[in-house]
Amino acid sequence: MRVIEIAGAGGPEVLVPAERALPEPGPGEVRLRVAFAGVNRPDVLQRAGSYAPPPGASDLPGLEASGEIVAIGEAVPEDALGARVCALLPGGGYAEEVVTPYAHCLPVPEGMALKEAACLPETFFTVWENVFRRGRLKAGEVFLVHGGSSGIGTTAIQLARAFGARVFATAGTAEKCRACLDLGAERAINYREEDFVKVLKEAGGADVVLDMVGGSYLPRDIQVLKHEGRLVMIAFLGGAQAEVNFAQVMMKRLTITGSTLRAQGGQAKAEIAEGLRQHVWLLLSSGRVAPVMDSTFPLEEAAAAHARMESSDHIGKIVLQVAGG
Repeated sequence: MRVIEIAGAGGPEVLVPAERALPEPGPGEVRLRVAFAGVNRPDVLQRAGSYAPPPGASDLPGLEASGEIVAIGEAVPEDALGARVCALLPGGGYAEEVVTPYAHCLPVPEGMALKEAACLPETFFTVWENVFRRGRLKAGEVFLVHGGSSGIGTTAIQLARAFGARVFATAGTAEKCRACLDLGAERAINYREEDFVKVLKEAGGADVVLDMVGGSYLPRDIQVLKHEGRLVMIAFLGGAQAEVNFAQVMMKRLTITGSTLRAQGGQAKAEIAEGLRQHVWLLLSSGRVAPVMDSTFPLEEAAAAHARMESSDHIGKIVLQVAGG
């Protein structure tokens, strides 16, 4: 099968086409004929040599895909064969076929094309786990998301609004701020021109902050949180270390938490998938929530897709077309 390998740590040019044998599904696993594969920031970090796959995972990049189940392992129901699904992957998505646990697959929402479905797993698993399970966001609360125009951000804005929260988002250009507003944000803050701390304090503060920047944002996040507020870290593009005034944390009884999705165990991911199936999938089928697409590249142009992501000019998701749909 055709795949994209990482020839060595480096820039987009180290992504090279290659041939590999078909992977075989083990117990509880399925093999997916990939139509589209999502491109995500962890793929870029893996390519650069700063994010190694967990033990036992494929060395190929690609953490989400959509397509058709073409082979099943033991303990997988027979009627899974032929199903059109989108799937969270342990790796290996930049390929014509990939193996993943059946419990990490979700049906393609009614009326949605496979291209759009490939955008769902990584962002929706991440947002559901961190905003709603860890962050415990509730209707009527104020939610701040940094990087509002990213794949995670566009998903978080829509889901928070769908569940009744007031949404504030930060982004780096006027165009990206407009995109956040179009998705339902009450206020989009251009961080190059405005201080999000000032804006949020004028609005009364935030109950939940989703931060993928880290660094200097951490103490500022703590400033904007209300009493009993929750800060959820999911990345640290601005740095993993910061100085925090824990007197504020204690006085306001704040919760600081965070997680990475790929490192979680199979059962934890299956529980997130079930939560999405029960609480979110109908929102997608009804059109109330939809993935935001930026661009599509052929599998062989994975390097160009990575360059697009690293430019930070994109709004929403970037995908690779492997077969069709």
